[in-house]
Amino acid sequence: MSAVAGLVLGDDGLLRCPWAGAGAGGDRLYLDYHDTEWGRPVHGERALLERITLEAFQSGLAWITILRKRPAFRAAFEDFEPEAVAAFDEARVERLLADAGIVRNRAKVEAAVANARATVALADAGESLDALVWSFAPPPRPRPATTDGIPATTPESTALAKALKARGFRFVGPTTAYAAMQACGLVDDHLEGCVAGR
Repeated sequence: MSAVAGLVLGDDGLLRCPWAGAGAGGDRLYLDYHDTEWGRPVHGERALLERITLEAFQSGLAWITILRKRPAFRAAFEDFEPEAVAAFDEARVERLLADAGIVRNRAKVEAAVANARATVALADAGESLDALVWSFAPPPRPRPATTDGIPATTPESTALAKALKARGFRFVGPTTAYAAMQACGLVDDHLEGCVAGR
């Protein structure tokens, strides 16, 4: 691979963001995630709960680690159906902490259950996680020219994190909230000229 104006030219001749082109040694799983998911709009309670949960589990780890464990996460967390995860009790949490297929971190596992319960509480109150998350989408902006133009947090991600925490969500600070906004397409941070994005 060779760099071209901040992008990375892959073996397939396509220009990509450097984190995907060079990340994880060009792992196909990473490339597919970059090309077909990251930065594309995500809607629905289950899908958004999955992304928020996985972003929280990623904290302090490489994203490729989470991608490789994603099938195990989906199995362990009932495909992120909010009602199912909200019903997890302490015994189920203990089983998850013994599951080598996922990241075994008690605070993150307990946050996933709490976040599912918060998602269900939103629905019970006549609201939705989808509407809440997307209410913080900023106006469209040009794609960044370089990775230096990509922030770690924004006023919108700070406000989203505050709104989620106020509703009982955990492990959703401004940086994690911004990563979720990127992953769910609220912002398009693919570099200008990248093959992926909207």
